[in-house]
Amino acid sequence: MNPAPLGWPNIVRLGLVQTALGAIVVLMTSTINRVMVVELALPAMVPGLLVASHYGVQILRPAWGYGSDVGGRRTPWIIGGMAVLALGGVGAALGTALAATSSILGLVLAAVAFLFVGVGAGAAGTSVLAMLASRVAPNRRAAAATTVWVMMIFGFAITAPLAGHFLDPFSNARLIAVTATVSGMAFLLACVAVWGLEAGANAQSRQTSTHAKPSFRDAFLQVWSEPSARQFTVFIFVSMLAYSAQELLVEPFAGLVFRMTPGVTTKLAGVQHMGVLIGMICVAVAASAIGGRTLGSLRMWTIAGCLASAVSLAAIAASGLLGWDPLALRASVFALGLSNGMFAVAAIGSMMGLAGSGAGSREGTRMGLWGAAQAVAFGLGGLFATVLIDIARTFEVSPVRAYALVFIVEALAFVVSAILANRIPQGAPQESPLGQQRLARKNQASVVTQN
Repeated sequence: MNPAPLGWPNIVRLGLVQTALGAIVVLMTSTINRVMVVELALPAMVPGLLVASHYGVQILRPAWGYGSDVGGRRTPWIIGGMAVLALGGVGAALGTALAATSSILGLVLAAVAFLFVGVGAGAAGTSVLAMLASRVAPNRRAAAATTVWVMMIFGFAITAPLAGHFLDPFSNARLIAVTATVSGMAFLLACVAVWGLEAGANAQSRQTSTHAKPSFRDAFLQVWSEPSARQFTVFIFVSMLAYSAQELLVEPFAGLVFRMTPGVTTKLAGVQHMGVLIGMICVAVAASAIGGRTLGSLRMWTIAGCLASAVSLAAIAASGLLGWDPLALRASVFALGLSNGMFAVAAIGSMMGLAGSGAGSREGTRMGLWGAAQAVAFGLGGLFATVLIDIARTFEVSPVRAYALVFIVEALAFVVSAILANRIPQGAPQESPLGQQRLARKNQASVVTQN
């Protein structure tokens, strides 16, 4: 007997887990990053490599999702992941403080801590999305995706200024105390949020444990044999590569080409993020209210968001090349944020639909596969974009032309993403004959062993 679908109060509870997750992660990518570069005067690539490692280790997301699939319960993976994430957050602060007196020991500790951050965020985040995919009604998936995503951004938004307030006047002791407080409160919030959400899952878990469970390799190959899962993985990688690449470019572009001050470019980033939120909310409302009860409508919004993102990036490039007014740049950046929000929430809604409609209980494995593709793309996106800029500048290309070139490449990546999204098969994923034969042999061998 399948558990009852999650209502809005429980969807919000899962969103609180994302809020807690975001609260810890933002300290790693902003506060720890800044302290290493400014207060410790370390090369900028040091925190860059640490953040990249936090993304890189998340290539193991399919294994973590598989673990929650075969166990029959997501809650232990969410709580365990948040515990590892909290330990990683505290360890990163300790390592940063130690690096002030012993660079080698401090950075070694920080490196291990960032791996913990990646493992914890990946394990908890994958299981949250898998629970949403398996227990949210299809007509609520777009709105549910928006809810948990916005609540994660809310975690970023409230933690950064509050942590900044309590860090002044700065000291290493304050850094450790603030990070430990945030990590501890985030862990407790996540525990309270998921308490009782799987109240009836223990019996179901015991029931599923009596049946043969495929190995991780077999489960992964079964998922990979589904054309929709395989094609969606490629789409996620390409689209997220384009999505993440522009994050490190817009503010430097505005400063170099339009001579905007750091304060003005920070406000420009705020304009973009506001556009993201508006785009997410608009698609969530439209997908729930305007006949958007099928995965196909979400695919339409995904394609529209990708194409609109491509047009917006082309407009940003043109604003520099054609010497447009800074107001036109702001409008283009807002349009980019709006388009990114449309694409992101529609893609996540489609992801949940595909994860929950395949053969077998493989939501966690599918979410893990797509989460791994997203993490690798995020890790490579910024590196890819900045390397292209450096290559262009090496050949003495002017800043405006160098940035325009990269923006156009990203726009083309979004066009390719739209084409890939349009080719993803709709409906329940079907295994290939090879995958079905492999599963049949596995089940037959299990029956023989039991007899």
